[in-house]
Amino acid sequence: MALNLKKRSILPGFGLALGYTLLYLSLIVLIPLAATFIKASSLTWAQFWHIVVSPRALASYRLTFGASLIGALVNLFFGVLVAWVLVRYTFPGKRLFDSLVDLPFALPTAVAGIALTTIYAPNGWLGKPLAALGIKAAYTPLGVALALTFIGLPFVVRSVQPVLEDMDKELEEAAASLGATRWQTFSRVILPTIFPAALAGFAMAFARAVGEYGSVVFISGNMPMRTEITPLLIITKLEQYDYPGATAIAIVMLGISLVMLLPINLLQKWSSSRKGQIAEIAGDLTLSPGGGA
Repeated sequence: MALNLKKRSILPGFGLALGYTLLYLSLIVLIPLAATFIKASSLTWAQFWHIVVSPRALASYRLTFGASLIGALVNLFFGVLVAWVLVRYTFPGKRLFDSLVDLPFALPTAVAGIALTTIYAPNGWLGKPLAALGIKAAYTPLGVALALTFIGLPFVVRSVQPVLEDMDKELEEAAASLGATRWQTFSRVILPTIFPAALAGFAMAFARAVGEYGSVVFISGNMPMRTEITPLLIITKLEQYDYPGATAIAIVMLGISLVMLLPINLLQKWSSSRKGQIAEIAGDLTLSPGGGA
Protein backbone atom coordinates (compact mmCIF):
# COMPACT_ATOMS: atom_id res chain seq x y z
CA MET A 1 0.00 0.00 0.00
CA ALA A 2 1.41 3.37 -0.94
CA LEU A 3 1.97 5.71 1.93
CA ASN A 4 0.22 9.03 1.73
CA LEU A 5 3.00 11.40 2.77
CA LYS A 6 1.03 14.54 2.06
CA LYS A 7 -0.52 16.12 5.12
CA ARG A 8 -4.01 17.34 4.46
CA SER A 9 -5.05 20.56 6.15
CA ILE A 10 -8.12 20.53 8.35
CA LEU A 11 -9.22 23.83 6.80
CA PRO A 12 -10.08 23.73 3.10
CA GLY A 13 -8.54 26.05 0.52
CA PHE A 14 -5.08 26.25 2.07
CA GLY A 15 -3.28 26.33 -1.28
CA LEU A 16 -5.51 29.06 -2.67
CA ALA A 17 -5.27 31.14 0.53
CA LEU A 18 -1.49 30.76 0.59
CA GLY A 19 -1.28 31.81 -3.05
CA TYR A 20 -3.34 34.95 -2.47
CA THR A 21 -1.27 35.76 0.63
CA LEU A 22 2.01 35.50 -1.25
CA LEU A 23 0.62 37.54 -4.14
CA TYR A 24 -0.62 40.26 -1.80
CA LEU A 25 2.67 40.45 0.11
CA SER A 26 4.61 40.53 -3.15
CA LEU A 27 2.55 43.40 -4.56
CA ILE A 28 2.52 45.45 -1.38
CA VAL A 29 5.94 44.71 0.16
CA LEU A 30 8.39 42.63 -1.87
CA ILE A 31 8.07 44.25 -5.32
CA PRO A 32 8.35 47.86 -4.05
CA LEU A 33 11.41 46.93 -1.96
CA ALA A 34 12.93 45.12 -4.94
CA ALA A 35 12.31 48.18 -7.11
CA THR A 36 14.21 50.29 -4.58
CA PHE A 37 17.25 48.05 -4.82
CA ILE A 38 17.01 47.90 -8.63
CA LYS A 39 16.90 51.70 -8.88
CA ALA A 40 19.89 52.08 -6.58
CA SER A 41 21.83 49.50 -8.60
CA SER A 42 22.31 52.11 -11.33
CA LEU A 43 24.92 53.68 -9.04
CA THR A 44 28.45 52.43 -8.80
CA TRP A 45 29.69 51.37 -5.38
CA ALA A 46 31.79 54.54 -5.12
CA GLN A 47 28.79 56.72 -5.97
CA PHE A 48 26.56 54.83 -3.55
CA TRP A 49 29.09 55.16 -0.73
CA HIS A 50 29.62 58.87 -1.44
CA ILE A 51 25.88 59.53 -1.13
CA VAL A 52 25.13 57.50 1.98
CA VAL A 53 28.14 58.73 4.02
CA SER A 54 27.97 62.40 3.04
CA PRO A 55 28.03 64.76 6.05
CA ARG A 56 24.45 65.82 5.40
CA ALA A 57 23.23 62.21 5.27
CA LEU A 58 25.15 61.21 8.41
CA ALA A 59 23.70 64.18 10.31
CA SER A 60 20.18 63.15 9.26
CA TYR A 61 20.81 59.54 10.38
CA ARG A 62 21.96 60.67 13.80
CA LEU A 63 18.93 62.91 14.29
CA THR A 64 16.37 60.46 12.92
CA PHE A 65 17.49 57.35 14.78
CA GLY A 66 18.57 59.22 17.92
CA ALA A 67 15.29 61.13 18.28
CA SER A 68 13.29 58.00 17.41
CA LEU A 69 15.09 55.99 20.08
CA ILE A 70 14.57 58.72 22.67
CA GLY A 71 10.88 59.02 21.81
CA ALA A 72 10.37 55.24 21.95
CA LEU A 73 12.15 54.97 25.31
CA VAL A 74 10.04 57.79 26.79
CA ASN A 75 6.91 56.08 25.51
CA LEU A 76 8.07 52.75 26.90
CA PHE A 77 8.06 54.18 30.42
CA PHE A 78 5.05 56.49 30.27
CA GLY A 79 3.07 54.15 28.02
CA VAL A 80 3.25 51.40 30.64
CA LEU A 81 2.31 53.94 33.31
CA VAL A 82 -0.71 55.18 31.33
CA ALA A 83 -1.85 51.62 30.61
CA TRP A 84 -1.54 50.76 34.31
CA VAL A 85 -3.67 53.76 35.33
CA LEU A 86 -6.34 52.98 32.72
CA VAL A 87 -6.62 49.33 33.82
CA ARG A 88 -6.13 49.44 37.58
CA TYR A 89 -7.91 52.67 38.62
CA THR A 90 -11.39 54.11 38.26
CA PHE A 91 -11.76 57.88 38.08
CA PRO A 92 -14.07 60.49 36.51
CA GLY A 93 -13.45 60.98 32.80
CA LYS A 94 -11.65 57.66 32.42
CA ARG A 95 -13.35 56.84 29.10
CA LEU A 96 -12.47 60.25 27.69
CA PHE A 97 -8.89 59.84 28.85
CA ASP A 98 -8.79 56.40 27.27
CA SER A 99 -10.07 57.70 23.94
CA LEU A 100 -7.50 60.52 23.93
CA VAL A 101 -4.73 57.93 23.81
CA ASP A 102 -5.77 57.07 20.25
CA LEU A 103 -5.72 60.71 19.13
CA PRO A 104 -2.25 60.50 17.54
CA PHE A 105 -3.56 57.54 15.48
CA ALA A 106 -6.53 59.47 14.08
CA LEU A 107 -4.99 62.93 13.84
CA PRO A 108 -3.44 63.75 10.43
CA THR A 109 0.31 64.08 10.84
CA ALA A 110 0.36 67.55 9.26
CA VAL A 111 -2.24 68.74 11.79
CA ALA A 112 -0.18 67.26 14.62
CA GLY A 113 2.93 69.02 13.32
CA ILE A 114 1.18 72.39 13.11
CA ALA A 115 -0.33 71.98 16.58
CA LEU A 116 3.01 71.03 18.15
CA THR A 117 4.78 73.89 16.41
CA THR A 118 2.17 76.37 17.64
CA ILE A 119 2.42 75.13 21.22
CA TYR A 120 6.21 74.87 21.40
CA ALA A 121 7.06 77.98 19.38
CA PRO A 122 8.95 80.69 21.32
CA ASN A 123 5.68 82.58 21.81
CA GLY A 124 3.52 79.46 22.28
CA TRP A 125 1.75 78.21 25.39
CA LEU A 126 4.56 75.88 26.38
CA GLY A 127 7.35 77.36 24.30
CA LYS A 128 7.25 80.72 26.06
CA PRO A 129 7.82 79.40 29.63
CA LEU A 130 10.47 77.02 28.28
CA ALA A 131 12.20 79.92 26.53
CA ALA A 132 12.22 81.79 29.85
CA LEU A 133 14.19 78.85 31.25
CA GLY A 134 16.61 78.96 28.33
CA ILE A 135 15.09 75.89 26.60
CA LYS A 136 14.15 76.17 22.95
CA ALA A 137 11.89 73.37 21.70
CA ALA A 138 10.67 74.33 18.24
CA TYR A 139 13.17 74.18 15.37
CA THR A 140 15.62 72.13 17.41
CA PRO A 141 16.35 68.39 17.82
CA LEU A 142 14.30 68.58 21.04
CA GLY A 143 11.24 69.50 19.00
CA VAL A 144 11.84 66.52 16.72
CA ALA A 145 12.00 64.20 19.75
CA LEU A 146 8.78 65.71 21.15
CA ALA A 147 6.94 65.14 17.87
CA LEU A 148 8.14 61.52 17.63
CA THR A 149 7.12 60.92 21.24
CA PHE A 150 3.66 62.29 20.52
CA ILE A 151 2.98 59.99 17.55
CA GLY A 152 4.40 56.88 19.27
CA LEU A 153 2.52 56.88 22.58
CA PRO A 154 -0.52 54.79 21.52
CA PHE A 155 1.63 51.85 20.40
CA VAL A 156 2.92 51.06 23.89
CA VAL A 157 -0.36 51.80 25.68
CA ARG A 158 -2.48 49.64 23.37
CA SER A 159 0.08 46.82 23.48
CA VAL A 160 0.29 46.67 27.29
CA GLN A 161 -3.32 47.47 28.19
CA PRO A 162 -4.94 44.17 27.10
CA VAL A 163 -2.18 42.16 28.83
CA LEU A 164 -2.86 43.97 32.11
CA GLU A 165 -6.60 43.44 31.68
CA ASP A 166 -6.12 39.67 31.20
CA MET A 167 -3.60 39.28 34.02
CA ASP A 168 -4.81 37.06 36.84
CA LYS A 169 -4.76 39.04 40.07
CA GLU A 170 -4.38 35.80 42.00
CA LEU A 171 -0.71 35.83 40.99
CA GLU A 172 -0.20 39.11 42.80
CA GLU A 173 -2.19 37.88 45.81
CA ALA A 174 -0.08 34.73 45.96
CA ALA A 175 3.12 36.75 45.88
CA ALA A 176 1.82 39.04 48.65
CA SER A 177 0.76 36.07 50.78
CA LEU A 178 4.30 34.68 50.49
CA GLY A 179 5.71 37.89 51.93
CA ALA A 180 6.72 39.72 48.74
CA THR A 181 6.80 43.50 48.89
CA ARG A 182 4.96 45.61 46.32
CA TRP A 183 8.19 46.24 44.44
CA GLN A 184 9.07 42.54 44.44
CA THR A 185 5.59 41.69 43.19
CA PHE A 186 5.90 44.21 40.37
CA SER A 187 9.46 43.32 39.36
CA ARG A 188 9.08 39.53 39.58
CA VAL A 189 5.44 38.90 38.67
CA ILE A 190 3.92 41.85 36.82
CA LEU A 191 6.91 43.13 34.86
CA PRO A 192 7.87 39.76 33.30
CA THR A 193 4.26 39.35 32.22
CA ILE A 194 3.88 42.73 30.50
CA PHE A 195 7.48 43.02 29.27
CA PRO A 196 6.95 41.23 25.90
CA ALA A 197 3.95 43.44 25.10
CA ALA A 198 5.81 46.57 26.22
CA LEU A 199 8.77 45.59 24.06
CA ALA A 200 6.48 45.03 21.07
CA GLY A 201 4.97 48.49 21.62
CA PHE A 202 8.46 49.97 21.89
CA ALA A 203 9.49 48.35 18.59
CA MET A 204 6.38 49.62 16.80
CA ALA A 205 6.80 53.13 18.24
CA PHE A 206 10.43 53.17 17.14
CA ALA A 207 9.61 51.90 13.64
CA ARG A 208 6.84 54.48 13.25
CA ALA A 209 9.12 57.28 14.44
CA VAL A 210 11.92 56.37 12.03
CA GLY A 211 9.60 56.79 9.06
CA GLU A 212 7.63 59.77 10.37
CA TYR A 213 7.54 62.86 8.17
CA GLY A 214 4.41 64.99 8.43
CA SER A 215 4.44 65.83 12.14
CA VAL A 216 8.19 66.51 12.17
CA VAL A 217 8.60 68.63 9.07
CA PHE A 218 6.85 71.63 10.69
CA ILE A 219 8.43 71.66 14.14
CA SER A 220 11.96 70.78 12.99
CA GLY A 221 12.59 73.79 10.78
CA ASN A 222 14.31 71.49 8.24
CA MET A 223 17.78 72.97 8.61
CA PRO A 224 20.41 70.78 6.93
CA MET A 225 23.06 69.39 9.32
CA ARG A 226 20.94 70.49 12.30
CA THR A 227 17.25 69.57 12.20
CA GLU A 228 16.87 67.73 8.89
CA ILE A 229 15.49 64.20 9.27
CA THR A 230 16.33 61.45 6.79
CA PRO A 231 12.80 61.12 5.30
CA LEU A 232 12.94 64.83 4.48
CA LEU A 233 16.36 64.36 2.85
CA ILE A 234 14.87 61.58 0.70
CA ILE A 235 11.97 63.84 -0.32
CA THR A 236 14.44 66.62 -1.18
CA LYS A 237 16.38 64.31 -3.49
CA LEU A 238 13.17 63.16 -5.12
CA GLU A 239 12.18 66.78 -5.77
CA GLN A 240 15.58 67.24 -7.40
CA TYR A 241 14.91 64.14 -9.56
CA ASP A 242 17.84 62.37 -7.91
CA TYR A 243 16.03 59.02 -7.74
CA PRO A 244 19.16 56.84 -7.38
CA GLY A 245 20.38 59.04 -4.50
CA ALA A 246 17.00 58.87 -2.77
CA THR A 247 16.83 55.09 -3.08
CA ALA A 248 20.41 54.74 -1.83
CA ILE A 249 19.56 56.57 1.40
CA ALA A 250 16.31 54.60 1.66
CA ILE A 251 18.27 51.34 1.51
CA VAL A 252 20.51 52.51 4.34
CA MET A 253 17.42 53.41 6.39
CA LEU A 254 15.95 49.98 5.73
CA GLY A 255 19.17 48.20 6.67
CA ILE A 256 19.69 50.13 9.91
CA SER A 257 16.05 49.60 10.93
CA LEU A 258 16.31 45.84 10.38
CA VAL A 259 19.57 45.64 12.33
CA MET A 260 18.04 47.55 15.26
CA LEU A 261 14.75 45.64 15.27
CA LEU A 262 16.36 42.19 15.09
CA PRO A 263 17.76 42.20 18.67
CA ILE A 264 14.47 43.65 19.91
CA ASN A 265 12.56 40.73 18.39
CA LEU A 266 15.05 38.22 19.82
CA LEU A 267 14.72 39.81 23.25
CA GLN A 268 10.95 39.74 22.95
CA LYS A 269 11.05 36.02 22.09
CA TRP A 270 13.27 35.32 25.09
CA SER A 271 11.06 37.34 27.43
CA SER A 272 7.98 35.50 26.17
CA SER A 273 9.54 32.17 27.13
CA ARG A 274 10.46 33.61 30.52
CA LYS A 275 6.88 34.80 30.94
CA GLY A 276 5.61 31.24 30.45
CA GLN A 277 8.03 29.88 33.03
CA ILE A 278 7.05 32.52 35.58
CA ALA A 279 3.35 31.89 34.96
CA GLU A 280 3.86 28.17 35.66
CA ILE A 281 5.74 28.88 38.88
CA ALA A 282 3.13 31.43 40.00
CA GLY A 283 0.36 28.95 39.18
CA ASP A 284 2.01 26.33 41.36
CA LEU A 285 2.22 28.88 44.18
CA THR A 286 -1.49 29.66 43.99
CA LEU A 287 -2.31 25.97 44.33
CA SER A 288 0.08 25.31 47.20
CA PRO A 289 -1.10 25.50 50.85
CA GLY A 290 -1.07 29.10 52.03
CA GLY A 291 -0.61 30.26 48.45
CA GLY A 292 -3.95 31.94 48.10
CA ALA A 293 -6.01 28.95 46.94
